[in-house]
Formats: sequence, C-alpha cells, structure tokens
Amino acid sequence: MSEPTSSAKKGSGLVLAVIYVTALFFIWAFVTNLLDPLLKAMKTVFTLNNLEANLTGFAFFIAYGVMSFPSAAFLSKFGYAKSVLLGLGGIVIGCLIALVATKVQIYPVFLVALFTMASGVTLLQVAANPLIASLGKPSDSAFRLNLSQAFNSLGAACGMFFGATFLLGGDIFKEDVVVTETLRQETLSFVGNVYFLIAAALAVFIVAIWLVRQKITDAAPKMGHLVSPFSALQSKWANLGAIGIFLYVGAEVAISLNLLLFLEQKNIFNLGAQEAGKLITFYMLFAMIGRFAGSAMLKFIKGHILLGVFAVGAMIMCGIVIGTNGMVPSDMNSTVNLLGVDLPLTTGVIPGFAALLVGLFNSIMFPTIFTLTLERSTAATSATSGLLVLAIVGGAFLPLAFGAITDATGSRNLGFIAPLLCYVYVLWFAIVAPKAPVHAIEEGVSSGH
Repeated sequence: MSEPTSSAKKGSGLVLAVIYVTALFFIWAFVTNLLDPLLKAMKTVFTLNNLEANLTGFAFFIAYGVMSFPSAAFLSKFGYAKSVLLGLGGIVIGCLIALVATKVQIYPVFLVALFTMASGVTLLQVAANPLIASLGKPSDSAFRLNLSQAFNSLGAACGMFFGATFLLGGDIFKEDVVVTETLRQETLSFVGNVYFLIAAALAVFIVAIWLVRQKITDAAPKMGHLVSPFSALQSKWANLGAIGIFLYVGAEVAISLNLLLFLEQKNIFNLGAQEAGKLITFYMLFAMIGRFAGSAMLKFIKGHILLGVFAVGAMIMCGIVIGTNGMVPSDMNSTVNLLGVDLPLTTGVIPGFAALLVGLFNSIMFPTIFTLTLERSTAATSATSGLLVLAIVGGAFLPLAFGAITDATGSRNLGFIAPLLCYVYVLWFAIVAPKAPVHAIEEGVSSGH
C-alpha cells in the first residue's frame, strides 16, 4: 500500500485544524450562556436582590472592556496558536476558581471566576474570527465563517439547556423551600461539579489544539503592527456604531440573564426554575433561526432596512411585555409540551413568548451593525473593528439597569424598559445609516458574537 502524499497529509491536517477552531465558537458560547441559569442559582443560594444577581453579567462582560486591547496586543506579539491556547487556559483557570468559590461559599469569588473565564473568551474572540477565515481556500471563507456562527448559536442554546438541567436541579429551587445551610452546600456542590467537568473537558481539548498548533501557525494570517482601537474614536461613524453595539449587546444580555426569573413568575408561565431554564433555550434557538433566515434575506434586502425592521420587532416584543405588566393569568386547562416542559396555556403565555421572541429579532443586529459601521467609518478598519469589540462591554452595564428598574418597581415586566430604549437607538442608527457615504472594507475583518 502506498504512503499518503504530503498534500493529502496537509489537507487532512488543515481539516482537523478547521474542526478544532470551529469548536472554539461552540465553546465560548456554551460558557457564556451558562450565565443565565447561574444567575438564578447565585440569587437563590446567596439571597441576592436583582441588582446584586446581575453582577454575574457585569463581572463577565466587563472583561471585554478591560481585556480586548491586551488580547489584541498578545495576538500581535505571539500569534494565533498561542492565543487560542492561552484563551482556553483562561477559561479553565476561571472554572477552577469557580470550584474554589463553591468551597469557600463567597459570592465575590464567583465574580472573579467569571471575569477570568471571560478574559479567556475575549482572547478567543479576538483570535478565532480572523483565524477561521484563513484556514483554507479564500473562496470558502464565507462558508467557514457561517458554519462557525451556526456552532456559536448551537453552543449558546446548549449552554442554556445544560445549565438549567444541572445547575437548577436541587431542592433549593422548589417553591416555598426554606434555604438551609445543607441545601446551600448541596447546590454549590452541583455548581462546582459542573465547572470542574468543563475544566476537565477543556484541558483535553487544549491538548488536541496543542497537537495541531503548527498547522494553525502555518495557515494563520501574518501578524501586522498593533493598531489601537481608541484611534477609531476620531471617526463619527465608528463612535455611532460602537454605541449601537454597546446598547444592542447590553439589551440582549439583560434580557437573557433575567429571562429565567421572568418566565418562572406565577403571572407568566408559573414554572419551577429548572423547567423555566429549559424554556429559555428557545431565546437562542430563535436567534439561530433568525441568523439563517436573515442571512438569506440580506441577499435581497439592504442591511439598514432589515436592521430597522428587526429593531421595530424587538421594540414591539418589549412593549408587549411592559404593557402586560400585572396581568393575572386566566384559568385554562390546556397545556403544550416544549422540551419536556408542560406549559399551561394562560394569558401569561403572551408576555412570556414575546420575551422569548426578542431572540429572533436580535439575531442579525450584531453583524449588521458591525458591517454598516465598517463601511462608513473613516478610521482604519482594524481600529474600527477593535472599538466595536470593546463595545461588547455593554453586556456588563445594561443588566444592572434592568435589575435596578426591577428592584425599584417590583416588576420584572418593567425591567424590559431598559432594553426597549436600546432598541430605539438601533432603529435610529438604521434610519440614518443610508445618509452616510460608504466605502469598501479593504482589510479582511470578521467578528462574531
């Protein structure tokens, strides 16, 4: 039997590298979307108010503001393979800190763990997006990017479902249960086990990446000089786009983090924490559907028009939730089974599904705002892209506004005022975008969220 040719070996190695790098998109979405059920777990275990519970999102997403530029500097100096390995290592370290937090039972230690995980995720985001575009034929880069984004959405949905199943299964989440020290320790043990398993799985994956590190290095684009994202502040449209990303990501994360608490209410779905947690999977499944459908529609509809339509849709969904504040569910016997959850068909279904459907309208906002901004910014494309990635830090602040409104009004429905105002800006951005001069995007920039 003849030996495989060198080109065949090279091709098989490249395919393996593409598979591993694509898996990164799944990994960071999975880790990020564990935050939703984790917020419920932390709120219950440590008896937190809504603002304090939303510090989980703050601790995670503030890393984008703090670590994006250091991540770009590390990538510029050490390259893609080492950046991917360090990013994964950061997530593993964060998971182990979370395990320590379950032993010492100190909430701020969890926040440190989340910041550490997010720092690793930030480095992965900075490195993996341009990397996946370069692994293979340039003509197939769009296919690889779309495939990676599909796995990103799948990872988000799996993270939500996995977290609801394994983080919220304890007796402490049952209705009218008194939180005792035994129940608290039992729940924290569940949380610690989850993050230990993630750390162990990622440790194995790091070894796999290490084995193909040379292939990644050979295929990766050559590094140029580091451009500060702050230089893009001189461009009006870079600033407007960064505000759009800041507010959009903030709105998406604010709703996502608080969706479980919203759906489990008696006047909405009246479900246990675990059942409500499984249903929030639809928030990301709708986003995944919207991404596929939106990509197809963008072939026929201009980006700013579709962005405006989706912004209006998100505003309407938030308006329905706010307008049904205080609604008392009607007494109906019919139910529908979704993901193994028997959902009672009452009037609470209206605001409940409206909240879930926001995910559908969120779907195309990030990439569309990103592209519209790059086409209009007068700053260097790399600098504009860096500023837009920094703006993801909005996910740290808007959840705090959501929690503060909820605490002040005593209503989670009214908390949706915060994301509603964010979508108003996105609509304005879509309306004024066609008035600005457009240029070709000369540098190959890609990003995902």
